[in-house]
Amino acid sequence: MKHVLLLDDDPVQLAVRQLLLRRGGIESHLATVADDALTLLRSESGQAIGAVITDHLMPSMDGAEFVRRLRSFDQWIPVIVVSGLPDAETEYEGLNVHFLTKPCEPEDLIALIKSALDDRSDRVSA
Repeated sequence: MKHVLLLDDDPVQLAVRQLLLRRGGIESHLATVADDALTLLRSESGQAIGAVITDHLMPSMDGAEFVRRLRSFDQWIPVIVVSGLPDAETEYEGLNVHFLTKPCEPEDLIALIKSALDDRSDRVSA
């Protein structure tokens, strides 16, 4: 199974999500800076990434700008945006993302990730 890239400027949030995913049988890579995440996704190592979970509010580049830059070189990788700001969803219109509002149930997040990874592998193998 492909890994998930977790992007959040808060290391505590990253650690909690990574633990949650690991308990759900999903391995992950971590990034605290959007530019680092984009570099990883463009690299050969990025081939192991099957989906991305990103925060919306980050200091150097917000989630919407991160997704716009990601979409410039990968239109199909599943992206899940997790935010405490429900109104932020409008910033992602047309960017092909799943938007979740905090707090979200761990089981719901794991199910969504597994579904996204399955869809991605079906699309790649077709």
